[in-house]
Amino acid sequence: MLPGARAKMVSRRQSEILKLLDGQGMLSVADVATALGISPETARRDIRVLVDAGAAVRSHGSVGLAGQTGEAPFDRRMRENAPAKRAIARAIAARIADGASVMLDTGTTTSFIARELLRHRRLTVVTNSSDIARILATANGNRVFMAGGELRHDSGAALGASALEFIGRFSVEHAIISAGAVDAGGVMDYDLQEAEFARAVLACGGERIVATDASKFGRRGFIRVTGFAGIDLLVTDRPPPLDLSDSLTQAGTSIAIAP
Repeated sequence: MLPGARAKMVSRRQSEILKLLDGQGMLSVADVATALGISPETARRDIRVLVDAGAAVRSHGSVGLAGQTGEAPFDRRMRENAPAKRAIARAIAARIADGASVMLDTGTTTSFIARELLRHRRLTVVTNSSDIARILATANGNRVFMAGGELRHDSGAALGASALEFIGRFSVEHAIISAGAVDAGGVMDYDLQEAEFARAVLACGGERIVATDASKFGRRGFIRVTGFAGIDLLVTDRPPPLDLSDSLTQAGTSIAIAP
């Protein structure tokens, strides 16, 4: 069953699919349809809902529970709210011109942004994410600079003093971070080193952008990254709640809602 509020979004049939998958590894869509006595098309629709919600993983015509397929934590997070993150990524990529300089921290939303930037040419990219560096390093005449240091096993991110010292050498047109939590007080995170790196990224940018889906609104992390006065633009998929919107307006921070 999906955790928290998402459980309410799961239909009875989708709950049956989750129960069927529990402990089974990967099953074909045809096997799911046969077991539940539904058409393959109906099974595919329900599975698509579960995959978009991050509860299931689909691969080559088969499906399994996200936590039971050997999937890495970062890959699993990439599937959470994927349509919203993809829309946010498209909106941000549309602001970036060919030949621009961009700095991106590690995060699932910024990884989606990197994928959208594959349509661009001659970018200069600075990042601490091995995923983002791998995506953009060999594409369309880009130059990619990756911060050094020990890579996190869960995200493939380089963090710590050497990463901070490295990115401090750069000044870019667009500094873009993801967010672990956003409330009326600003942007927060749950990891000290990730928060420190995100804060350093913002200090390097001419335009400072926070990319976050609406599921992060109202959450409160315990490490502050920045108040809203420290960012120029927040890009999200749904309008923020009133208290958060008021705080953004008072700080002079623009809000962009991704279509």
